[in-house]
Amino acid sequence: MTSGSERMKKKKLIIIGGGAAGFFCAVNAARLNPALDVVILEKSSKILSKVRVSGGGRCNVTHSCFNIAELVKRYPRGANFLKKTFHQFFTKDTIEWFAERGVELKTESDGRMFPVTDSSQSIIDCLVREANKFGVRWHLNHEVKKIQRQADSGFLVETSHGQMSADHLLVACGGFPKSSQFSWLTDLGHSIMEPVPSLFTFNMPQNPITKLMGISVEQVQIKIIGTKLVESGPLLITHWGISGPAVLKLSAWGARELKARDYRFSITINWVTEFNETSIRPEILSIRNDRAIQKIINRNPFRLPQRLWEHLLELAGINKDWKWADLPAKEQNRLIKLLCGMEMEVSGKTTFKEEFVTCGGIELSEIDPNTCMSRIAPELYFAGEILNVDGITGGFNFQHAWTSGFIVARTVAGKSM
Repeated sequence: MTSGSERMKKKKLIIIGGGAAGFFCAVNAARLNPALDVVILEKSSKILSKVRVSGGGRCNVTHSCFNIAELVKRYPRGANFLKKTFHQFFTKDTIEWFAERGVELKTESDGRMFPVTDSSQSIIDCLVREANKFGVRWHLNHEVKKIQRQADSGFLVETSHGQMSADHLLVACGGFPKSSQFSWLTDLGHSIMEPVPSLFTFNMPQNPITKLMGISVEQVQIKIIGTKLVESGPLLITHWGISGPAVLKLSAWGARELKARDYRFSITINWVTEFNETSIRPEILSIRNDRAIQKIINRNPFRLPQRLWEHLLELAGINKDWKWADLPAKEQNRLIKLLCGMEMEVSGKTTFKEEFVTCGGIELSEIDPNTCMSRIAPELYFAGEILNVDGITGGFNFQHAWTSGFIVARTVAGKSM
């Protein structure tokens, strides 16, 4: 057991934030250099809270992509920075790291990777075991108020429970929704890219489609009218509007533009992505010939959820008793427009409070990607979402957290040997 006097002689790494990036850095720094005194300061009453709730409680650890050039395309912000960091710790390394500690990951059809247990507790237990094994300490309900650079070297960290000194300091506290909340970092000379929400759902108050809440469609294409923003993927209809991977990806890529529009804009949805308004016409004609005496409302030919099909027919003005042979040209054209380019108004957003992701943060030009150390304040490091890096949904934000956390751990551990 380490005595108090021995601990005082150790170089100290203080980590602000007990989330994925901070914890991963802590356990690896302590493992790589047992002479380090590693302390985590967490402002809330829980560690790894976002890990716990992510992926519906399963924890989407990473994404099954093993090509750096391809993976960085999933990050609306920070791709060039990540090209350099991913060369040091990448998807394969994440999978192996957890496997070596008894946590096997599995790949789902869309590339997302989860623990085989389908429980985020497996990830939490693994990290906590490592922390205990290598003597990492953490203090809950310790909010950092201010950081001061000491005259000789290191930092003085002012918390809600007093002051602590650090030889090395990692900021891994996640993103903030307001620029003013970064003041304790701008006081050190760092610049902030204004934070705005990313990964949010679209609100459609009073739109009748919300009556179909709970219905999901496997593949749609959504475009934001008047922009170049377009995304494809699964869609979920909710009681407030639409959600699902297609919407979340679109919100990430359009984070700043949609903020500038005050989250009021128009979209088109193609419910049958294998067709457009031109190519679907001969398909409709073929259906009319093959099913002439069948009622249109029965057994829709595009494999859409039945309630959605009935909703589209109602909007097109198609009588529920009409047969395909009875379909007038005017109503047919309306149906084609609704299938391939249904227009809807969006007015507002809903964010996932527990999984809140921001676009914005510390300017990447002020960070060395080889070490994740500040170019302004020596021995000040940044990892995770506090940086101006964010990915779409699918495990990409966690991969950035593991990567940046590991780089800091290796850098600090090497310096303190």
